[in-house]
Amino acid sequence: MGDLLSEYKRYRLLAEKAMKQMPDDALNVIPGTECNSVAMIVAHMSGNLRSRFTNFLTEDGEKPWRERDEEFASRICTRADVLKLWADAWSVLEGEVTPLTDADLARTVTIRQQPLTVHAALCRSISHVAYHVGQIVLLAHHRGILARVLRDFAVCRHSFTTQNVRVIVVDQVILR
Repeated sequence: MGDLLSEYKRYRLLAEKAMKQMPDDALNVIPGTECNSVAMIVAHMSGNLRSRFTNFLTEDGEKPWRERDEEFASRICTRADVLKLWADAWSVLEGEVTPLTDADLARTVTIRQQPLTVHAALCRSISHVAYHVGQIVLLAHHRGILARVLRDFAVCRHSFTTQNVRVIVVDQVILR
């Protein structure tokens, strides 16, 4: 169990560091069509973690109260809103998973009426968390690169090389 808990903690801290580096308004930026903002990703992760881990050992992990489609609704969230969703979800997960022992890994839980071992359910959950934390890190990284590039270079419509770095201008956004 220790290794699984460490992975959850590692991904939680990685996302928190990424979000901390983002300006407040960037949390709501939707970078393109069919894309999600950090606030949307956090809302989705919050819904998923709260649903999966509320009464983890005794109830189906897909709760009837979860509104998955609403997690992806476009809305403006303050940093405080995002951090509350985040903290509440992790509180549920930690409250249910921290007391588990290695012996509990062989127990059976149900997610969407599918029986899984606790070990399988936790591995699936960690994979899901890692996927979305990766998206948060990418959005934070993209936002930081874009901000630096737009600060450091004038926008023009051509390709040039500077300091051995190929810079390409596309639709008035400079990409390196």
